[in-house]
Amino acid sequence: MNTAKKGHDPKTRPVAENRKARFNYEIGDTFEAGIQLHGTEVKSLRQGRSNISEAYAAEYGGELYLYNAYIPEYLQANRFNHETRRPRKLLMHKREIARLASAVQKDGMTIVPLRVFFNARGIAKVYLGLGKGKKTHDKRETQKERSWNREKARLLRDKG
Repeated sequence: MNTAKKGHDPKTRPVAENRKARFNYEIGDTFEAGIQLHGTEVKSLRQGRSNISEAYAAEYGGELYLYNAYIPEYLQANRFNHETRRPRKLLMHKREIARLASAVQKDGMTIVPLRVFFNARGIAKVYLGLGKGKKTHDKRETQKERSWNREKARLLRDKG
C-alpha cells in the first residue's frame, strides 16, 4: 500500500506542509535547504506533528533562519527537550542566500516555507518558495478557478 500523497516520492513524504502558502502568495522560484536541528527536534519531526503554516524565513547576519516553525517537544526526551518555536538555521549556499535576501529587500518578496520532509538519506530538508503576497481579489479569483475545476471534473465524471 502506497502511503505517499499524490505528487510526492514515498521516500520524501512531507512531514509538514504549508497548504495555504500557494493561496496567500504567488510563488515564483523554489529552493531546497537543509535545517540545523537538535536531536529531539529530529525525533519529533519523524512523528509528524509539526506545523509550518505561520512560518517564514529571513536573512540575518548573512545566514538564513526559519522563524515561527512549530516542532512539538519530544515526550521521551525529559529535560533535554528543545524550544518549540526557536529560530532554526537553514543551510544553503551563500550565493543562494544573497539572491533570496536581495529579492526580499528590492522586490518586497517573502521567503515562505512550503514543506518540510526527510530526503532519501534521512536528512531533514525544507522547500522554500520566493513569493509575493496576493491581493484579496486575486485570492477570490483563485477560489473561483478551483471551484470551477472541481465542478468541471464532477460533470465529466458524471457524464462518463
